[in-house]
Amino acid sequence: QRNGQSHKNFQPNYGTAQDGDEDENTCIASFITFFSYILVFITFPISVWGCVKVVQEYERAVIFRLGRIRSGGAKGPGLFFILPCIDTYRCVDLRTGAFDVPPQEILTKDSVTVSVDAVVYYQVSNPLSAICNND
Repeated sequence: QRNGQSHKNFQPNYGTAQDGDEDENTCIASFITFFSYILVFITFPISVWGCVKVVQEYERAVIFRLGRIRSGGAKGPGLFFILPCIDTYRCVDLRTGAFDVPPQEILTKDSVTVSVDAVVYYQVSNPLSAICNND
């Protein structure tokens, strides 16, 4: 606002839990990730079934590592690798969904009862916003 200029290049950082590049690998997070990789390597034949996940063509997976979104955004479709101790994921369906709104009865000015029914159709276009934002 100084000298008549507004903040045109303002990029808000709120709304998602995504890490910036500067603090992505803290010491504790790196240690926990390394320890998790060691556990997966030691128990490899058994742990591979819990590490490899499949996402269908109409789905996307949002992966969280230690509660924060991993870089790269939503994964899918196909196979992806998660660490069972520290990673969690949520699958988002990109197909068009529908749900019924319960019928409502309305009383008009001339005392006529009208019943209104509705169906809501929705489709997720951005999986990260659908999972992380509460708008």
